[in-house]
Amino acid sequence: MATTEHPPSRLRGWMLQGLSDMGKRGGLTGPHAEPEPPQRGQRWWRVMCLTGVDYFSTLGYQPGIAALAAGLLSPLATIVLVVVTLAGALPVYRRVAEESPHGQGSIAMLERLLSFWKGKLFVLTLLGFAATDFLITITLSAADASTHLVENPHLTSTLGGHQMLITLILVALLGAVFLKGFMEAMGVAVALVGIYLALNLVVVITGLWHVLTAEHVVTDWTNALIVQHGNIFVMIGVALIVFPKLALGLSGFETGVAVMPHVQGDDSDTEERPTGRIRDTKKLLTTAAVIMSCFLITTSFITTLLIPAAEFKPGGRANGRALAFLAHEYLGNAFGTVYDVSTIAILWFAGASAMAGLLNLMPRYLPRYGMAPHWARAVRPMVIVFILIAFLVTWLFDANVDKQGGAYATGVLVLISSAAIAVTIAARKAGQRGWTIGFGVIAAVFLYTTVANVIERPDGVKIGACFIAGIMLVSLLSRLARSFELRVTSVAMDPMAERFVRDMASRKIRFIANEPDNRDRAEYRDKIEQIRTDNDMPEQEDFVFVEVTVADPSEFETCLTVRGEVLHNRYRVLTVESSSIPNALAALLLHVRDLTGRTPHIFFEWTEGNPFANFLRFFLFGQGEVAPVTREVLREAEPDRARRPRVHTG
Repeated sequence: MATTEHPPSRLRGWMLQGLSDMGKRGGLTGPHAEPEPPQRGQRWWRVMCLTGVDYFSTLGYQPGIAALAAGLLSPLATIVLVVVTLAGALPVYRRVAEESPHGQGSIAMLERLLSFWKGKLFVLTLLGFAATDFLITITLSAADASTHLVENPHLTSTLGGHQMLITLILVALLGAVFLKGFMEAMGVAVALVGIYLALNLVVVITGLWHVLTAEHVVTDWTNALIVQHGNIFVMIGVALIVFPKLALGLSGFETGVAVMPHVQGDDSDTEERPTGRIRDTKKLLTTAAVIMSCFLITTSFITTLLIPAAEFKPGGRANGRALAFLAHEYLGNAFGTVYDVSTIAILWFAGASAMAGLLNLMPRYLPRYGMAPHWARAVRPMVIVFILIAFLVTWLFDANVDKQGGAYATGVLVLISSAAIAVTIAARKAGQRGWTIGFGVIAAVFLYTTVANVIERPDGVKIGACFIAGIMLVSLLSRLARSFELRVTSVAMDPMAERFVRDMASRKIRFIANEPDNRDRAEYRDKIEQIRTDNDMPEQEDFVFVEVTVADPSEFETCLTVRGEVLHNRYRVLTVESSSIPNALAALLLHVRDLTGRTPHIFFEWTEGNPFANFLRFFLFGQGEVAPVTREVLREAEPDRARRPRVHTG
């Protein structure tokens, strides 16, 4: 290159650290980039703790939300939730682990089923709900952590009324950790989860002891149920109806498959078939689901029976912290404070797990679609973007756990529903009739749950729609801004194509861009005659034709394979398949220039039609006004005019 590149500033270099590795192993950066080499990793139970900081931390607020949603029926509704978890979500994500063992999750499974723009738009929609899930995890967990802090008897007089500020500080601290350079601290996750579950076990045992020793508690509860609902069948029916309100207890499964690359697996695992990793991830998912199911049932039982209903409501001492209420009430303020500290820590770390999920998910898709700036593959700029959005969400929802529950549940349910649909399609393609029917039923249950949740709490789908609209708008604007970017990652030529290039290198290298039609002798003869006439060239000049076939124009980055052939014993033709004709031609010209050290020339015919309409054809379908766009791509890719391939249009 004749131009001199100025070294980036220290701040820019720090912010974009990691971009130089974006082409390695699928171009992923961030906390969940696949480990290198693949057999390295952590034991499955340690990785489960990383998932658990998201999944198990919901115990901090789930019992209170269940009590508000189902009242006295909270234990029965929670049993329904556990059945759906073990018989629905767990089998679905065990299958997702088989189908997508590198952490891509259900979104990648659905992406493979759809092509063209409809596939991209569908993925962007799912990304919107995924962003809802992960971002609300950050804000809701921080809000609940601040609730535990503010409501602590030792601190309530000092921190009362400052929950919004405390929540924003917790979110900012989370961002600071990632800006410094967050690595999955498995040891920290194991310690947090181990301590938290142990403390919850103490609270559960204590609560069950008080329930069993005070016989009137159970009697009062059952009598109240009979008075309200009459008989067991009505109770079950109502529990089924209110179950969608408890969907927060299903969170964590998508994170479970996202962390798959960190599972150690077997020494014999390969990237194509990591059998050990898949097996151990299934253990991870199953163990986490069983542990959580036991805690969900027991905690909903003791909180419903031991805590007055009024305390669950906004302003009540158990609102957003039901188990902490019991810890203080029955085990004393000292133990309760320890419990609060543990809960605050795991809720804050749950935000870290969600942030890691975002940093794994968004760079996996948006830059590859051309729907995010180049810097979106770097961790730190994305952290700043996500933290600013988290600030806005926290402010909009007043740092209130209950207000964010609908949005959180919507994101969780949409992702689980999409996973259920994906595995149903995968089972059908595999010819597994029984699994197809089973997964189909599960998908129907989750779709019902999603719809019911949206009807009951439309705020969830509203904020999800805001995320989707924001992602769509930013993505399309980014794709538009990057339209003229050279987005071919590599060029490979077969022996015949290389032979054509070597032969031309001894003379002037002249290509003719040809849109293939019948590919008969007359087509190539007439094209050469037209180019010679339009450009007033002598007959002795020889040419090589270049023909580009557009595959999927919605793809952004592509690899070129150039094949050479001789047609009609006379005409040399290079054929290329790409997502964009101008980009393919520009990349080929630059490759030939670098290969031969000579400046290639390419000749075009002007495209008929309205220039704006032709640009839209290029933007959407990879073709249109080819000549000027090819020249513009070359201009952006090669700022030195002396080294730039020549474009001729007649």
